[in-house]
Amino acid sequence: MNIHEYQAKAILKSFGAPVSTGYAALTVDEAIAAAKQLPGPLYVVKSQIHAGGRGKGKFKELAPDAKGGVRLAFSLDDVKNHAADMLGNTLVTIQTGDQGKQVNRLYIEDGSDIEKEFYISMLVDRETARVAFVVSTEGGMDIEAVAHDTPEKIKTFSVDPATGIQPHHGRLVAKILGLTGDLAKQAGVLVGQLYKAFVETDMEMMEINPLIITKTGQLKCLDAKVGFDSNALYRHPDIFALRDLTEEDAKEIEASKYDLSYVALDGTIGCMVNGAGLAMATMDIIKLYGSEPANFLDVGGGATKEKVTAAFKIITADPQVKGILVNIFGGIMKCDVIAEGVIAAVKDVGLKVPLVVRLEGTNVELGKKIINESGLNVISAEDLDDAAQKIVKAVNG
Repeated sequence: MNIHEYQAKAILKSFGAPVSTGYAALTVDEAIAAAKQLPGPLYVVKSQIHAGGRGKGKFKELAPDAKGGVRLAFSLDDVKNHAADMLGNTLVTIQTGDQGKQVNRLYIEDGSDIEKEFYISMLVDRETARVAFVVSTEGGMDIEAVAHDTPEKIKTFSVDPATGIQPHHGRLVAKILGLTGDLAKQAGVLVGQLYKAFVETDMEMMEINPLIITKTGQLKCLDAKVGFDSNALYRHPDIFALRDLTEEDAKEIEASKYDLSYVALDGTIGCMVNGAGLAMATMDIIKLYGSEPANFLDVGGGATKEKVTAAFKIITADPQVKGILVNIFGGIMKCDVIAEGVIAAVKDVGLKVPLVVRLEGTNVELGKKIINESGLNVISAEDLDDAAQKIVKAVNG
């Protein structure tokens, strides 16, 4: 689960990390009121969406040369004008895709005099089963571009969970960033604060870009992007309450209600599969035969008729879907349950696109019988290769 910048900064601040003072705003009037609580004369008006690259982004509704989603304001009138520009309009960034995201809230922050910018992030390193730090002197830039063009400027290290964060980790960060004296001490303290926040709130990713040195010689987290392990949110009801459903795909929200593993993609073939590995293989073979999957959907090993019906409805609700492939290998999952669920969903929402069904495993003959006797216009497949070729051919006419 992702949260907004202002929410992330509030969490970091609760662990002692240095952040600028700021206030969230949902309306132009709230933005002006927020600015009045800040000392000024420099304010920063920030669009709050779950995507990076806001400063370089463009609004669909504004002129091409209009400023992006993060703007400096030198008066209350500037704050008012920027807020009016941003709220309700669609911001397109390098991470949103062409469709962009509508800006529904802003963050009005006290301006900072920047001396230097750095990059620091944390994530779970699956290979070492440790929390890893990624540190670079190239702050304020797209880290992907830095990794591509100057990979030597990115340094990583991990923290042994048996010992946790230690003073030498802070000294290492200071060395990477070229900090000495008081700034090196500040870096040591900050590293400990960030690690503590990461572990105690079950984050899976934290990105501070940029981490700055102010002209008064203070380290400050000028931006914060944070994501949490959704499987651990039951331990953090206060964090779960920060969820912004307007930033999430409606189909993914609906899938979560039925405990379905669903991720929307950009293709035209909807997939309903049991098991994450088989789902990945199904998407791969669709691409192999020249088409693109519209989603990742794993109904799980113990799905009920109701869950299968819900999954099918979610797939058909996507206007991009031009065909559907149901690929089930029945172990714990029974093929007849899948068949009953598909039939129930088709009778409920109708079938306007080609449907290929491949069943194998437990109760496969019963499942095929149910499908064949349903009267539905379903294309049967013998194996995965056959199924992929048939659905791609059907979609491509």
